[in-house]
Amino acid sequence: MLKTLTVWNFALLEHVQVEFGPGLNILTGETGAGKSILIDSLGAILGARLSADFIRTGCDWLRVEAVFTLDDASLGLHELLTAQAIDEGEGTLIITRQLGRNGRSTVLVNGCHVTLAVLRQLGGYLVDIHGQQANLALLKPENQLALLDQYDPDILEARAAYVQAYTDWHARKRTYAEKEQAAREYAQRLDMLRWQDKEISEAQLQPGEDDALEAEIKKLGHAEKIADAVQEAYALLDTRTKEGIGVLAALDTVKKDIADMSRYDDSLGNLQQMVEEAAISLQEAAYELRDYGEGLDFSPERLDKLQSRMDVIYKLRKKYGATIDDVLAHQQKVQAELADIENYDDDMAQLQKAIAAAEKKLAAAADVLTARRTKAAGELAGAIGEQLLALGMPQARFHITVQPAGSYGDKGQDDVGFYFSANPGEAEKLLQKVASGGELSRIALAIKTVAAARDASVPSMVFDEIDTGIGGRTAQMVAERIALVAGYKQVLCITHLPQIACMADVHLYIAKRSQGEQTQTQIRPLSTRERVSEIARMASGVDATAASLDNAREMLQHAQQKKETFRRQRKQM
Repeated sequence: MLKTLTVWNFALLEHVQVEFGPGLNILTGETGAGKSILIDSLGAILGARLSADFIRTGCDWLRVEAVFTLDDASLGLHELLTAQAIDEGEGTLIITRQLGRNGRSTVLVNGCHVTLAVLRQLGGYLVDIHGQQANLALLKPENQLALLDQYDPDILEARAAYVQAYTDWHARKRTYAEKEQAAREYAQRLDMLRWQDKEISEAQLQPGEDDALEAEIKKLGHAEKIADAVQEAYALLDTRTKEGIGVLAALDTVKKDIADMSRYDDSLGNLQQMVEEAAISLQEAAYELRDYGEGLDFSPERLDKLQSRMDVIYKLRKKYGATIDDVLAHQQKVQAELADIENYDDDMAQLQKAIAAAEKKLAAAADVLTARRTKAAGELAGAIGEQLLALGMPQARFHITVQPAGSYGDKGQDDVGFYFSANPGEAEKLLQKVASGGELSRIALAIKTVAAARDASVPSMVFDEIDTGIGGRTAQMVAERIALVAGYKQVLCITHLPQIACMADVHLYIAKRSQGEQTQTQIRPLSTRERVSEIARMASGVDATAASLDNAREMLQHAQQKKETFRRQRKQM
């Protein structure tokens, strides 16, 4: 629900803050005071286009801020906020939009920057503006279908079951078509797949084989250097050379000298142990070097064989993957595809059976959906017809048809048509072909009245220019229809008719004031006494008389009685 709307530098609105309440919020005032401008500023919050022309003269920017409570927000709105990582806070949504003369625009939702496209999505969950554009949207077949489906929860249940069946059937059909398309390329691809499988199989690859081969090739490729290093290291450890004695021989001499010294100094015991341990370790190292050297077997033939094997592996890795594991994984995919191709006829036969079964299930779900739509179409058309009668169209006939479309779609197999005739003797024709602007406005109001109790998707509604060209008894009936809607939703309505203004739960007065060369619009709620005066002005003119004030009080009393009747009816539903 819209709680507050604050506007800065928006046309005539220098700075206004409007508090809205639940139920029916009526906005009245003299012509040109700025009532439509306020609705335009709300439209900006919902994602409507803005230009620098809206910025107040002498100012460099405009800003509009709206605060919504989310107590009655739809699941779709919560999902959208979550998808945009917007914190809902304590059940409050604050939307701010600012535009500068340089064209720079910013949109903030609870402090998070969002795009204009996201703002429009949010607006669709927050406020429904019932104006000329909304009336024209009613002419689109897809909107008529959505309206019918929203009328009855049983339809939504049947539609969900249909969508699930349609998704399954469509997926199987798509798989079948893809296999058919692929079959045209199978002959050429089959040869390629068989060649790849044969090439990899003949290589007889083993996981990790390439790492072991590369290590052995590296060793054999440097065998001479390794042998020279072993010989030199062993000689230094264990033999006497022209340059001197080996390390082990020298260490024996050290051991003997320390042993001799230990006879005269007991403190050298630890040193003697360290030298003996070092001698043992070096002796073991010498044995390992000797054994390693004796085990060296440099074979040019072995190296050539290993390098040839690696050439095969390099070739396969270059074609099919970075490692042997990747090459073997590719072979598994090739073999799986080969199996699919070779089992093509069996797979296609199984798919045909699955498609037939899915289509049977789809047809049953479509029939249920059509039956529920047909039933609801009669009920909805009857309810809309009753509202049209009350709205001053006693001769109007309204009919909704549900006819097979000839094919399955994502919303069913039905074409929905709204048919209308305003006068006796005229055949009912599609609404988009016969309804005038005034008739369409009343039909849309009738639909909103019928749907208000069932449609919880948008908590707030704006009626803009709803009273154009009506008066008298029709004006009274329009007022009652708006009051009915306001029993289920928050409604904002601009009006010049006292019959509609009398139904207000919150009555806001919009006035224009000039100071020098500046013009400002002010908005304030009216007290009970001020409401009487405003209703009298709207009904009889500027100069209110005692009779006009009495008439205004009587109108307000009658409106209050009507609203009490509507409340009792809602409780009984």
